[in-house]
Parts: sequence; C-alpha cells; structure tokens
Amino acid sequence: MVNDRLILRGTDGYDEARFARVFNARRPERYPAAVLVAESENDVVEGIQLARKRGWKVAIRAGGHSFPAWSLRDDALVIDLNGFKETNFDTSTSVVSVTPSVSGAELNAYLSRYGRFFTTADCPSVGLGGFLLQGGIGMGFRGWGYAAEQVVAIDVVTADGDLVRADERNNSDLLWAARGAGPGFCGAIARFHLKTRPVPKGLAATTHIYPLARYADVVEWVWKVHPSLSPDIALVAVSVRLPFPVPGGDDGFMFVLAAVAMSASREGALKVLAPFAESPFLSDALVVQHAQPTTVAERFEFASAIHPSGMRYLVDSAWVDGPHRDIIAAAKQLVTERPNGTRGHAFFDFSLPRQGVPDMAMSLRTDVMLGSYLIYEGEQNDEAYREWHLDAMKRLEPFTVGQYWGDSDQTRREVKTLTDDAWTRLQQIRAKRDPNSLFVDYLAGSGGFRNRNGWQTN
Repeated sequence: MVNDRLILRGTDGYDEARFARVFNARRPERYPAAVLVAESENDVVEGIQLARKRGWKVAIRAGGHSFPAWSLRDDALVIDLNGFKETNFDTSTSVVSVTPSVSGAELNAYLSRYGRFFTTADCPSVGLGGFLLQGGIGMGFRGWGYAAEQVVAIDVVTADGDLVRADERNNSDLLWAARGAGPGFCGAIARFHLKTRPVPKGLAATTHIYPLARYADVVEWVWKVHPSLSPDIALVAVSVRLPFPVPGGDDGFMFVLAAVAMSASREGALKVLAPFAESPFLSDALVVQHAQPTTVAERFEFASAIHPSGMRYLVDSAWVDGPHRDIIAAAKQLVTERPNGTRGHAFFDFSLPRQGVPDMAMSLRTDVMLGSYLIYEGEQNDEAYREWHLDAMKRLEPFTVGQYWGDSDQTRREVKTLTDDAWTRLQQIRAKRDPNSLFVDYLAGSGGFRNRNGWQTN
C-alpha cells in the first residue's frame, strides 16, 4: 500500500524527502503536503487517486534536475519516481521502454549491451522524465533534433487515475503534449517508449581551446561555417573554467570550441571533422586536439565534471535570431565577464533545420541557442549573481525569440518557450484532460506562465 511510503508534512523524514535528489543547492522554501516514494506504476495510480480524495494537487519528480525545482510545490503531493526504475529493450523494433527516473547514463549503459544508443542529456544524472517533457536538447541535437522526436508512445496516468497508452493512434493529444509541454504536462508518465540508434562507432571529438579574448572571432567563424557541416556533428562553443590545467593558460575561463562526430565509422568521423583543421585561428589556440576517439561514457564524465553536485545554480537561455556580429557583441558580458568566484559556463549551441519532424508541442527554436550557468557557493551571493545574470541576458533581449525549458527559471524572467499555436493547442488539451487542475501548473512569476517575452509587453 502506498501509505507505507507516504511521508506527510511534519513527520519524520519529511525534509529529506522534500529535497530528495533536488540537484540545485539553491533550494526554495516550498512545502508539499506529502511525498510519495513510488515503486511501481500502480503506486502512481494510487497516488493520484489519493490526491483526488484529499484535495491535493500532484507534482512529479523524475530526476530532480530542474533548476527551479519544478516538483517542489506548496501543499501538493510530490510523487517521487526514484524507486521506480525499469528498462526493457525490444530487439525486434529497437524500441526501449523506460521509466522517467532512469538517468541518461543508466539508459545508455543498459543499451550498450545491445549496441544501441539514445540521445540523452549531456549531464549523466539527468532523469529522462523532465528531459523528454521539455523537448530534450542532448547529444546529437544539432543534426538529429530534439530527443522528444524519438518518443513513439507513453504510458500515462491521467487526472482520472486511469493508466492509458498514448501513441499516434490512441490518445494522440497526450503524446503530442508529452513531446515538449515541459513542467505543465497534464498527466503522470509511467513509461516512455523510445526509438534508439546504433552506438556511433566512429565517435570522435575535435577540441580547440582559446584565450577568452578570441571568443568573438571564433564564434563568428563557427556560425558562418556550421550550416555546411555534417548533421552528424554536435557543435558547441563555450566559455568555461575547465576541470584540468591548460598549457599556457591560467585557472580562469577559457573559450572552447568542441565538435563531436556522431559517426558510424572512424573514416566518417575524420571526413566530417576535416573542416575544423582549416580554422583561421588555430595559431591562436592553446590546445588543438583533432578527431580524438571518445566514448559516450567519456562525454558523460566531462559533463559531470563541469556540473558539480552540491553547488548553487542560476541558469538562463535564449534562442537568438539576428545579425551574427550584433548578437556576439551583445553576448560579451555573458561570455567574457563572468563574476569572480563563480564556475559554470556560457555557451553557443548550434542546430540545423529539420525535415520530417513529428507534430509535437516543442516547436520553438532558431539555429543558435545561447545559454548560461552560474555555479557557485554561498547563499549570500544569490541576489548579486541573480542581478548580474538578468543584466547580461537583458542585452540579448532584442535578438531573443524564446527560451529552452531545461535552461530556464520562469520565476525569475518571463520568456516564451513554445510557439503561439503550440501554446494555444496545449491549453486546450490541458483543459480537456485535467479540467480541475489536479496536476500543478507551470512554476512562474506572480502572473503565472503566459508564454510571452515579458519585455515585449511593457
């Protein structure tokens, strides 16, 4: 019975359960009515039925990586899925069925025994639930698109407490919403059914490390050439304090160009990475590594090193559009003037136009996203760093189309995340599927989430 794993506010273990697996050490003062530690899909069903009976709203915690702590809501029932981890691979279809709390590292370790791969988040401990609901910018995003494009079905518990399958033929509205609705999805997903890919046997990385002062020239060149590069290349340019010494550098921020070939063969990787050997700025680089063989596990290891646990995180992002040089100039504070005492990174994440994308909620994007993570210690720094971050992102507002759910905090800044058409359709689905608002709404400022760029409405 779920009552055995129901931790009510005011009882032993409540504070530990309230913050269980919440990754960000900057934790809000919000107090759920109870936390249910679910161990099966039946527990999820019973939890939702219990919430209906007691008049609680329902919040779901999968991996705990949302930086604003979406799952932590006042007076709600938090259904924590960490005890419910199941993975099953169908060799006849190459579809993997997986529960939301399974992390990207866990899923790909499991799939490796079958020679398969899924484009999870770069950070290994991110749970699949939040990652896929927000669209999923992960490994291979530039050419392969959102990870949510590979969701073929979900098993979901509705607001009525029914466990149903949603796919292209049955309950298709729920599938559409699950691929990008973010933290306002109107159901509790018990399983995702995902298309997988063969493990990229030619996985290789080209890395150029530059002094931070060279950032503008490097980004302008990359932005110019990236449309002609193979879709098998994952491409990011990032200002970061590296977790290892750099010859000729110092212990401050460096500017790194990282291109990872997700190729089927070594020969393929060498071919698609060849243009980076023609960079006009190689003589300025402190480090040049070309087409170094790598593994999915190594990519996870690096991402984990630059996203340390137990730290305070402030994040923000912007899908940008406009003259490249103007955007690069507007990003100067974000990229080159990081506050003293912080870790983290500011990055340009590149993407290509997509053909044949399934109809889904997540449809907002441009060819470049600018994101920023401030990582630090000490509650006393919260307000100063928050103001710095807001000021740096404000300079990008003239070019900002919207924002990515995963690198956002709508309690701090009002930014559009979906297209207008998708937002209208999603509101209709939520009103139909959850008319009494059993599931918590989006976590946003005092006006609630309105899918708009706040600075454009003043």
